[in-house]
Amino acid sequence: MDGCGRWEGHELDRAEWHADGYSVQSSGKVKASQLWGKNKEELKKQCDELKQELVQLRTQKIAGGAQSKLNKIHDVRKSIARVLTVINTTQRHQLRLFYEKKKYLPLDLRPKQTRALRRALSKEDASRVTERQKKKQRHFPQRVYAVKAQ
Repeated sequence: MDGCGRWEGHELDRAEWHADGYSVQSSGKVKASQLWGKNKEELKKQCDELKQELVQLRTQKIAGGAQSKLNKIHDVRKSIARVLTVINTTQRHQLRLFYEKKKYLPLDLRPKQTRALRRALSKEDASRVTERQKKKQRHFPQRVYAVKAQ
C-alpha cells in the first residue's frame, strides 16, 4: 500500500471472504429473519462455521490483529446466539406440536407459574358444586333489590 492511512492487507482479507462464500457486507451479522427458513442441518452447519470464524478471530486477537477484526468478535458471538436461538425455538415448537394431544406434558414445556398457582385447583374443579348446593341455589337464588329514589 501507499501508506495513506489504509489498512495493510485489506484486499487479501476481502478475497478470503469471497473465497469462503461470504459476502463482505454480511460477514458480521446474521439476520434472524433469514434463519427461520432454514432447516436444522443448515443451521447447525452455519453455527459451526461461525464458531470456526470466532476461533480464527480470537487467535488473530492474541497475535495482535487489526482493530476491525477485534470488533467482529462481538458480531460473530451475537450471530452464534441468533442461530442457536432459532434452533432451540424451532425444536421446542416441534416438541409442543408432538405433545399437543398427549396426556402428559414435559415439565419444561408446562407453563411457568408460581408454586401456589401450580398446586391450585383447576377452574373446572373449583367451580364444581354438590347436588345439595345446586338445589339450594336453584330454589333460593340471589335476590335483586332496587331502592326507589324519593
